[in-house]
Amino acid sequence: MPIKYIPYIPNTVEGQAVLDNFSRTRRVLRYRDNDKIYDRIKRGMPYYEVEQTEQIGNNTENLVIRGECISACAYLKEQNIKVDLVYIDPPFASGADYAKKVYIRRNPKLAEKIANAEQKMDNSELQAFDEKMYGDIWKKEDYLNWMYENLQAIKSIMSDTASIYVHLDWHIGHYVKILMDEVFGEDNFVNEIIWAYTGPTNQKNNFPRKHDNIFIYKVGFEKVFNGDGIRVKFKKSTKSGGKTALSGKASDEVLEKLDKKGKIPEDWWADIADLGKVHSEDVGYSTQKPEKLLERIIKASSNEGMIIADFFGGSGVTAKVASDLGRKFIHADIGVNSIQTVRDRLISAGAEFAVMEIKDGVNLFRNPVQTMDKLAKLIPGLQKNTEGINKFWFGAIQDSKKGTVPVYVPNLIDSKEKILDIPLINKIVNQELQNLEIEVKKAIIYYIDIADYKEIQQFIKDNNATQIKVELLDLKNFLHDIVVEDIVEYATTETDGNYTTEITKFASDRLIQKIGEFNEKGNSQSLKNGKEFNPIKISEDGLELIEMISLDSTNKTGIWQSDYEIKIDKLGYIIFNGTKTKDFWDGKIESKKKPLRLKIRNISGDETIIETK
Repeated sequence: MPIKYIPYIPNTVEGQAVLDNFSRTRRVLRYRDNDKIYDRIKRGMPYYEVEQTEQIGNNTENLVIRGECISACAYLKEQNIKVDLVYIDPPFASGADYAKKVYIRRNPKLAEKIANAEQKMDNSELQAFDEKMYGDIWKKEDYLNWMYENLQAIKSIMSDTASIYVHLDWHIGHYVKILMDEVFGEDNFVNEIIWAYTGPTNQKNNFPRKHDNIFIYKVGFEKVFNGDGIRVKFKKSTKSGGKTALSGKASDEVLEKLDKKGKIPEDWWADIADLGKVHSEDVGYSTQKPEKLLERIIKASSNEGMIIADFFGGSGVTAKVASDLGRKFIHADIGVNSIQTVRDRLISAGAEFAVMEIKDGVNLFRNPVQTMDKLAKLIPGLQKNTEGINKFWFGAIQDSKKGTVPVYVPNLIDSKEKILDIPLINKIVNQELQNLEIEVKKAIIYYIDIADYKEIQQFIKDNNATQIKVELLDLKNFLHDIVVEDIVEYATTETDGNYTTEITKFASDRLIQKIGEFNEKGNSQSLKNGKEFNPIKISEDGLELIEMISLDSTNKTGIWQSDYEIKIDKLGYIIFNGTKTKDFWDGKIESKKKPLRLKIRNISGDETIIETK
């Protein structure tokens, strides 16, 4: 449950109260469940317990936060932290699923043989499988409801001179522009940036879509804008054009100075290549943006020492570039893959920061999409698409005594379903139970958080007009009981005050199951199309399933301090404490201090922590 609710209290727009302009948004967009959004915003942002899980260096102002946008904003507001520039690259409502390519590492023994033979390792024989990171499949109204709350939350922690850049495309950008007019005020609209890029396309029946839209708004009367810091060169034809613009009065010397100084780029940016052409920055993260794009934004709309925030941080490009430019940064994202990616990226960049985790119940596994995908298999006896049970229900259990038992599971991707409150239980009791087309004796309602357990129980007792028994179950407790950690076997030896920790065996039930599913699918397709399939094979010691090993030689419990760490890239090379090498991993990690704890991250991002012997 939230510890408390933090008021949004955004600055009013032209004298309006916080929600006085909501009626126009509701009318224009025809939201469903508008009253629920209205009530939630009046109630405030849910503030949850926040735990610091790791410290890199000494700087505690730079933050990497695992949690939803609204929860992160509630934490910042409670800490009285104001941000000076916001860039967000939220889901585009594109209707696509985004996956991470998970590469099987080289077994250390194989890597050693290749090194001894002086052979080069490349991508040609790498084995990999895809793992879904998040789904960008929304109903339009649901997306806009969600975005409206996020924008209200973000505005509540922006400084008086702050700007916000919202990066979208043609799918939903024009609708979000209306929301931003409502939240920030039409008069506070600054620019719509067209970021144009080139690349391959298979579109033949229309003009290829090769640009994104970035909407810029300010909060108050003043904003930071450093035009001189982002000037670009004129094109060759500008000199003659400049002479014409100056009615022929400018001398060649003046025009030369003008050319040298450059110009502030217009609101269409065709001079910044997309990531496909900047391979050196690629960290293997879907939707990653190039550093030059964020460099222009951050230079233009902030000064050194200011706080830059990204609440859909993804690959961490905003935090990395902000750090490079001498700004403070706040990176927030709901997925652990994002947190791990930006953590490793910032360490390589020499940044110092604290890693925080919001205990809001959404981070049940590595990200909510993967949890939703697994739940159908995890709930004993659950069946999907049961006749007489509509799509509101997650599925149904066939019980020998109770018959068909509908099961409701909150959509972890949709924050408005996170809390079981009176409006939601009212919908279940007075609508969904009565809409069931078959006879039912019992229904199970899973929840992540509950507004007031006793109040909800009393509401059910007073308002349930059916004979169906409603059972409330905590989803967090259910998942906690079934999570199985990876198995690690290791040995630590000391020689002349130096310590060597060798991983002798590693096993991950979840990964083995995932690889088994991949091989089964590949074999099935091979039989259909007649093409040879090369299945993924794992050695007995399983060391090729390891991505990172970290040693904490400072703390036995509490905040993790990575005193020594190695990350193994997909080719088997070692990155030691953020520095890339051309050494192959040999299954060991060296340290000058005795390790008190060992952390191992597998190739999918699951982490296991062991207190060493």
